Amino acid sequence: MDLTSARVLVVGMARSGMALAEWLVARGIAVTACDAKPAAGLGETGARLESLSIPLIAQEGDIGRGFDLVVLSPGVPPQIPQLDGARDRGTPIYGDVEVASWFLRGPILGITGSNGKTTSTALCGHLLQASGIRVQVGGNIGNPVSAMIDSSREDQWNVLELSSFQLETSYSLRPKIGVALNVTPDHLDRHGTLEAYAAAKARLFRNQQPGDWAVLNAADPVTKAWVSAGQGEVRWFSTEGKVEHGMWTDNVHLLADGSAFLRVDEIPLRGRHNIENVLACAAAAQLAGASLDQIRTGVMSFKAVEHRLEYVRTVNGVAWFNDSKATNVDSTLKAIESFPQGLWVILGGKDKNSDYTVLREPLRRRARGVLLIGAAAAKISSHLGGVVREIHAGTLDNAVQEAHRAATPGDTVLLAPACASFDQFRSYEHRGQVFKQLVMAIEEAA
Repeated sequence: MDLTSARVLVVGMARSGMALAEWLVARGIAVTACDAKPAAGLGETGARLESLSIPLIAQEGDIGRGFDLVVLSPGVPPQIPQLDGARDRGTPIYGDVEVASWFLRGPILGITGSNGKTTSTALCGHLLQASGIRVQVGGNIGNPVSAMIDSSREDQWNVLELSSFQLETSYSLRPKIGVALNVTPDHLDRHGTLEAYAAAKARLFRNQQPGDWAVLNAADPVTKAWVSAGQGEVRWFSTEGKVEHGMWTDNVHLLADGSAFLRVDEIPLRGRHNIENVLACAAAAQLAGASLDQIRTGVMSFKAVEHRLEYVRTVNGVAWFNDSKATNVDSTLKAIESFPQGLWVILGGKDKNSDYTVLREPLRRRARGVLLIGAAAAKISSHLGGVVREIHAGTLDNAVQEAHRAATPGDTVLLAPACASFDQFRSYEHRGQVFKQLVMAIEEAA
């Protein structure tokens, strides 16, 4: 789409929306911003809009009138009634990733899944870089895709973490390599059903052509069914047994088409789910040009992603781990199963229409107690049904203090909330940072 003379409305002035607005304005394209908050409520973003002379309109009424293109930030549902008029008039409505991808140079390695996206995206970028392959990393992890356009090159890979929110408004996005890690219930408050949520993620493969690659989890029934979602050739990975044309584990080694290239005990990440992530990334990195020796060396030098089963401190014999990125039930389940016993788990936040009953048995087996915080605390309590000791802490600050009093040497305190952060925090990163600060304050006091 030629944007030279287009009037563009960007809806949602979070990080990615602001980055795209800035990129468009720098190229002389007429941009108007739209947000549910007034300029005064946007902080630095509001000031930045003013400095760039980008007008800001309220997210009310028929916001799409008078524009040739509407671009949505990931946090803005495409079905909002304020866009009914634009839909009726046939105004194109795209996501920011879709628009940015029109201008991005170089092949795309796109990664989606309910859990493990951030770790896998960071790991894929690390493996390529460690193998001497040009790469930049972004998307749902840190750097917005629009902020990657100017630094992109034809001979450089763009490794992108892609969420269901970003994919449901992408139409022409075509990754050279697409990776699907897993699909478990998440974001049902937005997508409504698991089927709709899965369909949004499957869009990653819809535009692939012969010569492209789909890296799929053979042990996940949803992703396994995406074998015909596009025309890319399938490369499998699995932790549940041997696969043809792919990578798997015999629980001692990781193997590529039968050849062992890495021992499981050489993986510097906790949890069986991370074996799955390494298999997926190894498959993708090999397709992008890395050798198995380079992949082995890269995996062994990889450092865990912040807020993802991140070790914080050991205070008075109690280990503290930050898994604030565990924003759904399945990721919390995987975090719990990464530890033996003696767990104190901090749960709660903004509910996403989740079912917490599946946490009962693993908590009964591994946890000494849970500390409940945030808006979802009462629902989580009702779903757990008293299988484990509950401390209703309310806030993260109180939860950390209560855990410090309750835990004994040899125990582990794990922040793995199973919920979004937006009831009490700006983001899961903000929640994790506050948690680490609280733990370090306990250490200083001790």
